[in-house]
Amino acid sequence: MVWTRDEYIAHMKFEYTGKEMFAELFGMLVGLEDEWRALGAADDELDLSAFGWDSVKNASAGCSAGAVTGIEPAVVEDTKEYTISTDAKGRKQKLIKKSATIPLPADYPVKTYDDWLKIKHWYEFSESRVNRDALLRAKELREDGFLIRASIPGGFDEPRQLMGEEGLCIAFYDNPELIRDMLVTIADTALQVFERVFDVVVIDNLFVHEDMAGKSGPLAGPAQVREFIRPYYRKIWDECARHGAALFMQDSDGNMNSVIDEFLEAGLNCMLPFEPNSGMDIVKVREKYGKRLAIKGGINKFALRGEKSDIKRELEYKMCAGTMGGGTVFALDHRIPGGVTLENYWYYVKLGREMLNLPPVEKTAFVRMAF
Repeated sequence: MVWTRDEYIAHMKFEYTGKEMFAELFGMLVGLEDEWRALGAADDELDLSAFGWDSVKNASAGCSAGAVTGIEPAVVEDTKEYTISTDAKGRKQKLIKKSATIPLPADYPVKTYDDWLKIKHWYEFSESRVNRDALLRAKELREDGFLIRASIPGGFDEPRQLMGEEGLCIAFYDNPELIRDMLVTIADTALQVFERVFDVVVIDNLFVHEDMAGKSGPLAGPAQVREFIRPYYRKIWDECARHGAALFMQDSDGNMNSVIDEFLEAGLNCMLPFEPNSGMDIVKVREKYGKRLAIKGGINKFALRGEKSDIKRELEYKMCAGTMGGGTVFALDHRIPGGVTLENYWYYVKLGREMLNLPPVEKTAFVRMAF
């Protein structure tokens, strides 16, 4: 089912709409399409339109608050196994084709404050960051029930992209003014961009990508979030909320339990994807935070590799009274992994719909809900 903006926002703000939302956040992991094709999957199963996933009509606000480098990406070497390239930040990176969708950088442009000053212009404001025609189109679409979304660079993720994880984590202690200057610069530019947007259309959904945690916890703890990231978030979110924004969504893999409180204080009201194998439990999160935090994801993707009894047990635990009634988009906690059979996936879809009291599957175009 395709939801309208008003229905989706009401649902995410814990207003019961009379229905639950059941979606896919990301789609297939590399290799699964070939596995399913070998099992005789139809075209509409391979593009996921056969499964009737819920989505919301949505459109970009037509603006950019991220790095504008002027560097053209280029492929250095391309083989059957991997691709080596340079990206828009000038970083050399390698993509292993059989197992990855995101390449890993081998180097980073910022090691010192002077390095940052050389590239700081990447994050400075210019009118070219705002597409006026796209803004006007977004205004029309919003009047037709579309959710308008915009994104900002991550308060952890963007410095990490410039410095690497080790460099950033050390800089929190050894070079805090560098991190502050990065985030103040990015925030000021985002606000100048959004001022132009606010003149035309409301940003309904502000999105930020972080991916700052692993199984053992986040790479920045509560103290670092409070000192560096929280002021950055609040500076932008407070203005967006003042102009009508309803949702502030963060995407971060891994175990984020120890920093949820700080991010709520920073303005977040929705998170994804809640990976169970990293210790994220949406039932316990809902018990702790109630209506302060909406949830997208949380269903253990690896349960679908097991027996049907494993899938049923997972859904019976997650699709409960505490998580229903608004504020949850039920979905796998990330991409559908290899080893999930088509039979098991159909079982998951049909049982989930039954438990959520949704109507039988009707074919509809698949839309990623990871925003």
